[in-house]
Amino acid sequence: MKLTTHIQDFLQQPYGLTSEQIAFYQENRYIKLKQVFDPETLAFFNEVITLQVNKMKTEDIPLEERNTYGKAFLQLFNLWRENEEVKALVFSKRLAKIAADLMQTEGVRLYHDQALFKEGGGGITPWHADQFYWPLETDKTVTAWIPLQETPLEMGPLEFSAGSHRIVEGRDLEISDESEAAIQQKLRVTSFKHVIEAFDLGEISFHSGWVFHRAGANVTDQMRKVMTVIYMDKDMVLKNPENKNQINDWNTWCPGAQIGAVIDTPLNPVIYQN
Repeated sequence: MKLTTHIQDFLQQPYGLTSEQIAFYQENRYIKLKQVFDPETLAFFNEVITLQVNKMKTEDIPLEERNTYGKAFLQLFNLWRENEEVKALVFSKRLAKIAADLMQTEGVRLYHDQALFKEGGGGITPWHADQFYWPLETDKTVTAWIPLQETPLEMGPLEFSAGSHRIVEGRDLEISDESEAAIQQKLRVTSFKHVIEAFDLGEISFHSGWVFHRAGANVTDQMRKVMTVIYMDKDMVLKNPENKNQINDWNTWCPGAQIGAVIDTPLNPVIYQN
């Protein structure tokens, strides 16, 4: 499959954010934006990314025999390095400018991408904060969560605890049954709003690395297909890793980066700058 001129042009067109939307993100550290992609663009990438996931996936353990993490989704990384069409999406100015505008940075680098396909019958994605895994010095990070189809509640769309980036407790937990129980207990006694909403076709969410989020089970018989792109401030510095996951992420997503220096490696190009 080849990109049409329309899709190529569309991926470069800016998506205008209002000052109210930027303020909402800064306060809550998540936002959902409608009509970021048009139906033609979404249908194209649904097909392209599905083909690439099927080519890359190695999971052959039956769903019922997997642990909670394994039941949550099929997870494939850095599709941009394997497929030129997927790279066009991951490197698109349209997405990257939204990320820079929301974070209020002069530009963004790529941290990495990942496809998250929750199978029909797949389980919950437990409460967690992504940045537990990342050896990054500041919280100037944002993930674009891109459903490749309309995503009703029955498919397990992403849920947010609005403003929960202010909570420190629970940041030291990897995705697990323990994180689901402990963070849920903590959030119960806070005033942060638990946002559970369907995603319309073309609607995309953006969330920061320290905001807590989860997803419900997929109780349909259809695959919930999602592509994600993780952006960081173009001036992001590598910190001294605080756990084995951050060491692994350093070696995997920014190999060669030096502690205390800007993460400027071939895997972390600047995608957009003002």
